[in-house]
Amino acid sequence: MIFTKEELIELTKIYGYKLVVAIIILIVGFWLAKMVTKGVKKLIEKRGLAPELKGFLGSVVSIGLKAAVVITALSNLGVEMTSFVALIGAAGLAVGMALSGTLQNFAGGVMILIFKPFKVGDYVEMQGHAGTVREIQIFHTVLMTPDNRKIIIPNAPVSTGSMTNYSAEATRRVDFVFGIGYDDDIDEAKKILNELIAADERILNEPAPFVAVKELADSSVNFVVRTWVNASDYWGVYFDMQEKVKKTFDQRGVGIPFPQMDVHMKQQ
Repeated sequence: MIFTKEELIELTKIYGYKLVVAIIILIVGFWLAKMVTKGVKKLIEKRGLAPELKGFLGSVVSIGLKAAVVITALSNLGVEMTSFVALIGAAGLAVGMALSGTLQNFAGGVMILIFKPFKVGDYVEMQGHAGTVREIQIFHTVLMTPDNRKIIIPNAPVSTGSMTNYSAEATRRVDFVFGIGYDDDIDEAKKILNELIAADERILNEPAPFVAVKELADSSVNFVVRTWVNASDYWGVYFDMQEKVKKTFDQRGVGIPFPQMDVHMKQQ
């Protein structure tokens, strides 16, 4: 089909104008979508809602608004929306089958927000990784490790797999095993351990601390020590108690055995 010069000019006037309007709709619409998304996140913070909703709802709002902007721009170009919606439905089915894993991650994110096995700020261990939850996004959860590495884990296995939430309870139990030599005084060692526990204000009185002989090992008598602390004090108490026990045992003449090997040389 061949157009005359006048027809080409007329088509340019009609569709050129619509194309410019469509581009303006896309630019302005995407900008507004960005502003609305920021507003939703700020509203979540202002209302004091769960922090994990910020990233999740922000992603949903952003995707929904951008999709509406694209449809509006295409409609302005004269694209028949009925046929377009049918085409999107067919394409959506095909894409949905191809991206079933992505849809599972989305569903996993919804399940996490509903049942709340963890929240932003919790220290968790999941899928072979441990760290503090920074974000719960629409398709994945972001962890920050103690050495400042970012771990991104898909939501589907997180919602269906096992996990450990170290921040779920206000208190935690700190377990120790200390060994003394067979020639050392068991009562003296037990007395030292109880004194060190009583002197540390971070250790809770309830549940009561527990100190007892755990086993008579090959080269040592091993004590088990169990104390309860606030979750935030766990590592501080764990490291401090190890140092205090070693220093106090040394001062009071209680030995801590270590592996030794005797070699006998037989001369022929």
